[in-house]
Order: sequence, then structure tokens, then C-alpha cells
Amino acid sequence: MNADIMLDVEGLAAGYGRVPVIQDISLKLRRGEAIAILGANGAGKSTMLRAISALLSRAAGTVRLAGDDVTGLSAERLVAAGLSHVAEGRRLFRKLSVEQNLELGLYALNPPAEMIAERREEAYELFPMLRQKAQQPAGSLSGGQQQMLCIAQALTRHPKVIMLDEPSLGLAPILVEEVFRTLEKVRRAGQAILLVEQVVERTLAFVDFAYVLQNGRIVSKGTPAELASADVVRRAYLGEAVAVVDHA
Repeated sequence: MNADIMLDVEGLAAGYGRVPVIQDISLKLRRGEAIAILGANGAGKSTMLRAISALLSRAAGTVRLAGDDVTGLSAERLVAAGLSHVAEGRRLFRKLSVEQNLELGLYALNPPAEMIAERREEAYELFPMLRQKAQQPAGSLSGGQQQMLCIAQALTRHPKVIMLDEPSLGLAPILVEEVFRTLEKVRRAGQAILLVEQVVERTLAFVDFAYVLQNGRIVSKGTPAELASADVVRRAYLGEAVAVVDHA
């Protein structure tokens, strides 16, 4: 196993009840790399993330995290193992303060007080805005600020991999750019990022590699330049049939 591979998914299949949604999903994410999962609404992107993080039962497939087989672990144990999943919708405790939300990010780890203070300070150094608003209710923040808090909360656990599901959803364009600047900081710090996004052009400018989903299957993968030259992404979003293409 390559020590730089933080997430290795092979043959993943999942759905709801007897209805299959994703099939034969395989991908690799390396240390310090950002990759994107692209595809039209209903392609299976969120289902794929939920299956990887064990929020949804898998019908088939294996998941390895930093070389360890974590296929059988529960969602809670996956978090402890180093997989953070920032789901869509900015799921925060809106009545609690920014500081309290950051501390709740460590809840499952049962950390000592010293670790809580240390991780909180790391979050404030990465996102100075959070320090300024530390005692304010999370619900009083703007949409972009709430998204930063969600990312910071996930990072308090020092994850090996952070997965983000549509972090720009519902945000004005200026706030979308703010979120991507935040992600740039996170990646420069060496974090491995798996990103599901609908803001395609900005996403391709950010990531190193991308996979394109169509009808629950990966139909193409490659660098942003390779995918753009093949016009695969545009065709997939328009619902046109795309033959399976592997640029890697």
C-alpha cells in the first residue's frame, strides 16, 4: 500500500432499500491532494459520501483509510479513525456559541481540557474570523461564516481525510469564493480533501483531480485539464450519455 494514499475505495455500491444508487465506485485520494466528485443532481454524489462514511449501509465494496481496512467500522468509529464528513446544509448547533460548536467537534474523542484548548486555538489561527465571533451564537453567523465553522469543527479532530458535500450550497457568489479560499488554506496545510460541488468551474480550478458520476457510476476521471479537453463534464451535466473514459 502506498503510504501517501489516505483514502482508497474499491467497488463501492449502495442505495436505499432495494433501490441501487451507486455501483462499482473506486477512487484514491492522496495526502495533501484535493479531488472532486462531479455530476448532475441525482447522479449519486451525496450517496457516495454517505456510504464511504458509513452513514448509509453499503451493499458491496471496501474502504481503506491511510492503509487500514475500515470497511466494517461504524460511522462513529470512522470519525475516531480519521474520516471527517461535512454534510450539506451547515449542520451546527445554532443556539450554541462558535466556541461551543468547535468543542463539540471533539466530543466523540473524549479529549482532555488541554487538547480542547489547543485544537480551538488552531481553529482560530486558521480562521481568525471565528475568534472574533467566538461567543456569538452560531446561528447569527452569515452562511459563509457558518460553513467555515463547519470545516473548522471537522478539522479539530485532525482528520486524515475530510469530505465536504456541497459547501457552497445556497451561498451568494462572493461567499462561494470565501469558502474556496478557506479550502485553499486547508489544503496548503497538507489536508486530504474529497469535495462534492456543483460550482463546477471554480471546483476544477481548485482540485488536482476529478471523478465524474453519471447514473451512479464513474464515467470519467482525470485532471481538470483532461476532463475539460474531452468535454466530459458538460455532457454529464446536460444528461448526455458519456462513455467510460479513464485519463489517469
